[in-house]
Amino acid sequence: MAMRVTILGTGYVGLTTGVALAYLGHDVSCVDKDEEKIERLKQGEPPIYEPNLRELLQLSQGHLRFLTSYEETVPEAEVVFIAVGTPPRADGSPDLRFVRAAADEVGQHLGKGYTVVVNKSTVPIGSGKWVRLVIEAAYFERHGRDADGLVGVGSNPEFLRESSAVSDTLYPDRIVIGSEDARVRDRLVELYRPLIDQSFDPPPFLPRPEGISPVPLVLTDPASSELIKYAANAFLALKISFINEIGNLASKVGANIQTVAGGVGMDKRIGPKFLQAGLGWGGSCFGKDTSALLTTAFEHGVSMPIVRASREVNWRMRVQVIEKLLGVHGALEGKRISLLGLAFKPETDDLRDAPVLDLARRLLDHGAKVTAHDPAAADRFRREQPELKVELADDPEKLFENADAVVLVTEWKQYLALDWAGLRLRMRVPVLIDGRNVLDRSAMEAAGYRYLRIP
Repeated sequence: MAMRVTILGTGYVGLTTGVALAYLGHDVSCVDKDEEKIERLKQGEPPIYEPNLRELLQLSQGHLRFLTSYEETVPEAEVVFIAVGTPPRADGSPDLRFVRAAADEVGQHLGKGYTVVVNKSTVPIGSGKWVRLVIEAAYFERHGRDADGLVGVGSNPEFLRESSAVSDTLYPDRIVIGSEDARVRDRLVELYRPLIDQSFDPPPFLPRPEGISPVPLVLTDPASSELIKYAANAFLALKISFINEIGNLASKVGANIQTVAGGVGMDKRIGPKFLQAGLGWGGSCFGKDTSALLTTAFEHGVSMPIVRASREVNWRMRVQVIEKLLGVHGALEGKRISLLGLAFKPETDDLRDAPVLDLARRLLDHGAKVTAHDPAAADRFRREQPELKVELADDPEKLFENADAVVLVTEWKQYLALDWAGLRLRMRVPVLIDGRNVLDRSAMEAAGYRYLRIP
């Protein structure tokens, strides 16, 4: 049965969730205070780079609208998703001001029927009760009476990977719903029924994977639901940092880290995913969520040395690029260092916690001249990092002109297909640092590069 759904926030999570639910046949309103972003969405233009999102947006137009006003949609909504940002504060804890603002607006505009409010944003454990209190206080302030029987609050964490967010939404590994209110659980199960049963017709550009139905459903309490999200991201971050730590040892003893990772990943208890050695993780989740997890643990008197170590290993990977460049050149003053890739991973334009930001700052601090290219994130880099004096090229081949080193930062497919042998001839000093361990060492060395890997 189609439901009236309101999504607060049109970032990666909110927009993808809204478009997917509209594709399933629900009537979805996406709300964002950013008028420019809403106007772009009305024109069918997503403000983020995410494969398949524009195509799904077009297919969902009949069930989807974009607004800047809460009062146009919240009163009639059966389900309201809070999917706003929770950026880290200086102490590592999540900044909840946007969640508070959204919950306050929901409380002011609650309708006469029963509304389920869902925490989709990644929030500290126990935030469900706080969100409910904010909503009820705002309702009382606006209407002068209690919101008894009008609202239920639940947790429904997202497990989306940027660059495959649409697929992860339509074909999830699991759906987790946290609430002690049976009405909340029942309504969200009904909302997600087409996903759980995989009974919808898949979009033509994104066929259904084999063996996915039915999707596992986890019904639990709010605290467990919230901790599942943090624990999952912490474990994935740990896998990446673990293989990088093994990679540091491999480089000392003469082992091939790719072979080692492949052999380890064949163990079904471990699996091959997230065992790619290189510059480490970035993006909006792992750094923020591991930091928030450590903050929560500290507040409860719990030590989490494994999570803390995974963060420390990750930051050290970025320093290795500078150390290797200094080992080659002695000093970087006046050297032309080129960075292939800006986004934290391929098929996205997201720069949040991207390794390139640390690299660029450190290189500039050493007096290097930094050039860079990215097929999707260049415009975002210009807008979001105006203080970084990095020369951006519109063609990756230009990065090789008179370069003293080229660093592969993001493993975009088009970079792997470059004419590496021919481009070496354009460099002043043919130093190549493979930050993602994706290039063939023998081929690069045969082409004349001094080839270095991270780790």
